[in-house]
Amino acid sequence: VDFKKIILIITAVAALILAAILLMGGTEGSSTPTAAPSMSSNDGRVQFLKSFGWDVAASPVESGQVRIPQEGSEVFDRYNALQKSQGYDLSEFTGKTVMRYVYKIKNYPGATEPVYATILISSNQVIGGDITDTAATGLMQGFQQVDKE
Repeated sequence: VDFKKIILIITAVAALILAAILLMGGTEGSSTPTAAPSMSSNDGRVQFLKSFGWDVAASPVESGQVRIPQEGSEVFDRYNALQKSQGYDLSEFTGKTVMRYVYKIKNYPGATEPVYATILISSNQVIGGDITDTAATGLMQGFQQVDKE
């Protein structure tokens, strides 16, 4: 059995489950743990990502409303654990609809496939998000850059 294929399948399934959770879920408004530029503008969102050292495309590749799931699940709990590790908590938004913006990252170290930054916003405040390397061995991480050694 090809290990790379297994990892690719697991990553793809996890991404699909996360997308389904975000599309079926939904919650509103909490505050961010840190002061951030206004998230109501594209420039503010790009500036937010730049504050972590990411160079992103000037416009999102995707944007739209998503619903944070009302019912908990193992996938939601794992994703929310990532959010809690960076000072956010999506459990405050269960059942609510939030905005989701996805930007392509241009300076991810060693990237061989596209890497995307996702920002979740409610009431013009960042409530969560992630950086996802779409490569077969790629990972999902918080906004903070991580040394890959």
